[in-house]
Amino acid sequence: MLTTHKCLSLLSLQRLCTEIHRHIESIAPIDWHETDFARTCSMGRINRISFVPITSIPKFNQHRDFIMALKATIFKAELQIADMDRHYYQSHMLTIARHPSETDERMMVRLMAFARHADPALCFGKGLSDVDEPDLWKKDLTGAIDLWIEVGQPDEKRLLKACGRAAQVVVYSYSSNSGIWWNQISNRLERARNLTVIDLSSVSSQALARLAQRNMQLQCTVQDGQLWFTDNSDTVQLDLTIMKSRIESHPNAARN
Repeated sequence: MLTTHKCLSLLSLQRLCTEIHRHIESIAPIDWHETDFARTCSMGRINRISFVPITSIPKFNQHRDFIMALKATIFKAELQIADMDRHYYQSHMLTIARHPSETDERMMVRLMAFARHADPALCFGKGLSDVDEPDLWKKDLTGAIDLWIEVGQPDEKRLLKACGRAAQVVVYSYSSNSGIWWNQISNRLERARNLTVIDLSSVSSQALARLAQRNMQLQCTVQDGQLWFTDNSDTVQLDLTIMKSRIESHPNAARN
């Protein structure tokens, strides 16, 4: 039996990571960026999985950018936003790098999160490519983090750390098992006063994923907390459920 961190080339390791991602997703959906790993394999078949820090793989750090960008797929989006709740009306030209292990569904949830919090200072983080960055964030001129946005089902340790770094943390979950995930960690996040958790129904996220194209022209309308995404032929209404609201520091605090 061979261990990947000793016997696989960097390219083979990247391909193996992608293949095992597909294998595990077929068994139980997980938030993939939580699983840095090396894999144990024999004769090209998976016999067991061993999780170790991926940074322990020889030369990984030296080639981190190469590995993470090796097969990233670039999407372009012209996004017109009419947010009547915040009185924000702007057009954004966005470039989105989809990580090799990321689905269209997850990428489009990131795009929805951008639309809901749109601001000239809001930008996409490295997300799946760097565990130290969120999917989106907004910083002020001093570099302080005003807003930290996660997509998926991060664990409580990651969220508590984010709440300590940012003024506001927002999570958008979208899996059909989001309720189970939240029930397991919600008690340990009660003290996170600046945390908001929002669930996007799996029906909505899957419909949103069908709008994904390499070059997109989309309109997003926000009114009374409801979102609609429209391309040239289809309109998708997104159903959002607030699972946890942040505790406002004063009565007049506004949503970012």
